[in-house]
Amino acid sequence: MSKSYKNSEMAPPIMEGAPPPPDQRLPLIDWDRPPWNRWAFQRVQQFLPTAPIRKGAKASLLPVELQDIGDLTFETENGSKTIDQFLDDTYTDGMLIMLDGKVIYENYFNGMDQRTLHLAQSVSKSITATAAAGLIDTGLIDPQAPITDYLPELAQTAWNTATVQHVLDMSTGVSYEESYEVRDSDIGKTDFASGWKPAPPETDTSDWPSCIWEQILTLKTKEAEHGSRFLYRSIETDVLAHAMERVTGQRLPQILSERLWAPMGAEEDANITVDASGYGLACGGISACLRDFARFGFAMLNDGQVGGKQVIPQSWINDTRNGPHGLFNDDGRNYFPNGAYRNQFWIEDQDREGHLCLGVFGQTIYISPERGMVAVKLSTWPDFRNPEFLRETLAAFHAISRAFGHSG
Repeated sequence: MSKSYKNSEMAPPIMEGAPPPPDQRLPLIDWDRPPWNRWAFQRVQQFLPTAPIRKGAKASLLPVELQDIGDLTFETENGSKTIDQFLDDTYTDGMLIMLDGKVIYENYFNGMDQRTLHLAQSVSKSITATAAAGLIDTGLIDPQAPITDYLPELAQTAWNTATVQHVLDMSTGVSYEESYEVRDSDIGKTDFASGWKPAPPETDTSDWPSCIWEQILTLKTKEAEHGSRFLYRSIETDVLAHAMERVTGQRLPQILSERLWAPMGAEEDANITVDASGYGLACGGISACLRDFARFGFAMLNDGQVGGKQVIPQSWINDTRNGPHGLFNDDGRNYFPNGAYRNQFWIEDQDREGHLCLGVFGQTIYISPERGMVAVKLSTWPDFRNPEFLRETLAAFHAISRAFGHSG
């Protein structure tokens, strides 16, 4: 079974029955691939070990002023379509739009609801890095310091002489192959080391790492000078997260809870997958509800403030929006022609302040100060990456902002 299904089509009976028939049971080697991902991304805690990211005592308010946007028409690369058509065509599980501090649209599909936790994939990177912002603000981590100041073991790896900022911007020279379809690539080994996947069939994994830290220590090939290039590599976020754990003496779920999730007023506990060493997978393991992803986006939009309190340091907000945005590559420009990458966020346009959190299979948080907009879309695309779907998603967001008076 490989073909996915849209919300307008009949869903196959995945994991239905007591017990489900063998051909409808989730294959752990392929749980993130179609059609299984349409079921799995809302139920990660049912088949992988996870740790909670605790909410605080009180949820922050999300003012609501809903508008009817389903029939709004906008232009795509394949002609005009309505928002409703776009949502179906791009395998949407949930979408929430905030304009000028109010929720104008919130809708759920594919069995998802307001309390459902949905896998964020690499949106987790932006959330993890933002939890590190307070450690940077208080001096526990210096972005200009060598990463070996916090993880001295990395002196024996390709990260030797790289700075924390290089790690944040994915501009180290460390060799790491992020080929999602190749099961024995470096990212394939990350799937294995993190506990996400069993050993690939007919593959000798006797020398593969048993946890993420072990994999980090095996990466000893330096293929470029640190700071000379941008290359997207998930393991960089895990290096950052290990430094966060080292300087705080806490595990990542606790850091995320105390420094971001609880202070921003989340209404649900989130969770994060953990490997055999108990390490939470910073590069992709967070699941949370749609409304809490929107709260995170709004805190970033609102200069780091929630309920009059500074939850995210203003310096982090400013640096992400306006910091040195010189490094990118042709692959990134396929999505953002004048884009860049900074602090584990994608920069939509170097000449503007809009930035995004992105995850494979269509996870998106869009933060646009120019438009006064936060847009969150959770999806289960049939493909790991689809530039056309992402460009269409941005076109939809832009059209919605224009329809409500924001030329952006």
